[in-house]
Amino acid sequence: MYLNKVLLYGNLTRDPELKALPGGSQVVNFSLATDRVFKDKNGQKQEATEFHNVVAFGRTAEVIAQYCKKGRPLYIEGRLQTRSWDDKETGKKNYRTEIIAESFQFGADGGRGGAGAGSGMASHEEQPAPSDSSDIKYPDEEINPEDIPF
Repeated sequence: MYLNKVLLYGNLTRDPELKALPGGSQVVNFSLATDRVFKDKNGQKQEATEFHNVVAFGRTAEVIAQYCKKGRPLYIEGRLQTRSWDDKETGKKNYRTEIIAESFQFGADGGRGGAGAGSGMASHEEQPAPSDSSDIKYPDEEINPEDIPF
């Protein structure tokens, strides 16, 4: 048995870019930043940031593009995929490794606190709870579940 599975929890480095494929389905591209803290050979605490290119398709792409902005934490489950193409100007072969998102969850709202434990996550089927109760704005009428787009 073979396994190609990626789990990431990080912050969006830019707003997602939603595009339509020729067949009509949607695709979104974005980048996640993850931090790693470690001690160097001298015992000094160091921090390293990795940047990951992520691609999502279909309804997942639409929801990410609609609700996610730069700085927002996001949990992604997916797989690695490497694409290659020839640069027509230089004749050089280029490669790009991406994470194809198969599912996701929204992280804690606001993008503060990084990817640490206890930051809480909301499923992509519900909106995250506001961090400050004074920000809650209740609708005047009751919400019909059939009106929710996902």
